[in-house]
Amino acid sequence: SSGVHSNGFSLVRKIFFDKCGYDVNTRMADLDTTLGEELLKPTIIYVSTILSLLRDLPIHGLVHITGGGIDENIIRVIPQTCKAVIHKGSWQIPPIFNIIQREGNVPEHDMHRTFNNGIGMVMVVPEKSAQEVMDRLVAMEEKAYFIGEILERHNNETQTQYV
Repeated sequence: SSGVHSNGFSLVRKIFFDKCGYDVNTRMADLDTTLGEELLKPTIIYVSTILSLLRDLPIHGLVHITGGGIDENIIRVIPQTCKAVIHKGSWQIPPIFNIIQREGNVPEHDMHRTFNNGIGMVMVVPEKSAQEVMDRLVAMEEKAYFIGEILERHNNETQTQYV
């Protein structure tokens, strides 16, 4: 993602402007822009990239990571009998999310349920096609990561797990 993408903005405003007393011109060591510029970064539009991939690659699911984060969005495209296992550390979380977590004392679990944490879109693809999809995304100069896998879900396991 290019940043917050408008998800969790009520919490962001409460943390930065109410709790911390920052304003849009506040500069933070972790950011290369003002706080206002960072929060107003335009949402990435994925349509042309996705359409290009859909023409000739097997994509089983697409998930735009909006409010609810990965947790609440990815379960919309996988069967109840499956779980998404997300590998923490498989992508670099942009600094704004670390700042939100630190300044707001937001638990990791709530960060996953509220923000995209740097993942704006998730593609569910067959394992045998994953590298080809990645190669195409890189060729299109898109930032892309292998962030996890879809596995069989047992008993009462949650549908989204972070390991």
